[in-house]
Amino acid sequence: MKNVNIDYLTRVEGKGGLDLTIKDGEVRDLKLRIYEEPRFFEAFMVGRRFDEIAEIASRICGICYVTHQITPVRAIEKILGVEVNDRIKLLRRLIAIGGIISSHALHVYLLALPDVLKLPNSFSIDPKLLVKALKLKGLGDKIVEIVGGRAVHPVTIVVGGFTYAPPKEKLNALVDDLKDAKKTAMESIQFFSSESLPSFEADSEKIALSNSDEYAINEGRVKSNKGLDISEDEFRKFIEEEQVPHSTAKHSKVKGRLSYMVGPLSRVNLNFHQLNEDAQNAAETSGFKFPSCNPFVANVARVIEMISLIDEAIELIDLYNEGEVRVSFKVRGGNAAAITEAPRGINYHWYSIDNNGVVKAADISPPTCQNARRIEDDLRAYVPTIAELSKEEIAHRCSMLIRAYDPCISCSVHSLNVKVRKT
Repeated sequence: MKNVNIDYLTRVEGKGGLDLTIKDGEVRDLKLRIYEEPRFFEAFMVGRRFDEIAEIASRICGICYVTHQITPVRAIEKILGVEVNDRIKLLRRLIAIGGIISSHALHVYLLALPDVLKLPNSFSIDPKLLVKALKLKGLGDKIVEIVGGRAVHPVTIVVGGFTYAPPKEKLNALVDDLKDAKKTAMESIQFFSSESLPSFEADSEKIALSNSDEYAINEGRVKSNKGLDISEDEFRKFIEEEQVPHSTAKHSKVKGRLSYMVGPLSRVNLNFHQLNEDAQNAAETSGFKFPSCNPFVANVARVIEMISLIDEAIELIDLYNEGEVRVSFKVRGGNAAAITEAPRGINYHWYSIDNNGVVKAADISPPTCQNARRIEDDLRAYVPTIAELSKEEIAHRCSMLIRAYDPCISCSVHSLNVKVRKT
């Protein structure tokens, strides 16, 4: 019996662990342990007013706070029969893009790139590249700040629209920097080539939003490469969760089927044709073709998403004109679901409220809960292909695969414990 214990592996959000036993080249036991204490968001939303929910839900994540505001707001608007205008939709898309750019830049340059460049940590990255990366992340944050009132946990997103219309001149001031940021993203595709990423194919179900009118972020149908095509209100009819003993995060699967992947790779696989020409050309430069079944290619997907979304942010800023950004409504009871694309994948919120606007029940399924079972299944398939490597290299490769999913386990502790037992 040989044991490898990596106590703290950085570059994941939160604290989790991996227990792995290999015998005769096969996986005998594998557990992705997520042992963060339950946070009970769904429980303490019960009894709160509908107009408090977005601000509470934002605290689910210190990175994906935008999607955790837009999603409940959209669900509640469906209950109340609220129809928002095109200006509100534009601003919601713009702030969501800002959140995705910020999250992707953080992951690509600080969490994933050290693996690809075979560096020991993020501090070993070329300082010039690091400055560009932080500037790119900062631009995403700046979009969120201008539209949302502040960079972290925005305050302007409300049921019915926004509390104020951001000044157009402030958004215009970002355009030149966004053009420079696009160059950084374009240059970065060279790091994620077919030579730099492990070769591994996992024929998993890829699920994402899809919208015939645009690259889906805030609205769309839930579709997959295996034929799933449902509305957001049908989500619970087709997706089921279960609790497993080794994880405080629930595991998800399609009813009657297996685990599935959500996130940038699923989005790009299903909606590649809606990315702009520069993003599609960058994908070709990487040497990978989409759709791809290699989970490590998720990092390529993040880069090409950034390229396309930076251009779209510039277009949205050009289209935006100040004006009315809030519509009136009357409170009524009901229940409804909404799904948006968080940086890490589809984000599901469902609420039931009474005629006074008080929440009676809530159901939330963030992306990492949906990916947890798929990560385990990918590891089970991947480990036999690397079983002859050293224990240290097996641990590194498994951690790299987990990082490719960019799991958002917690926003306060950044460590992943890996234990490998090889017999």
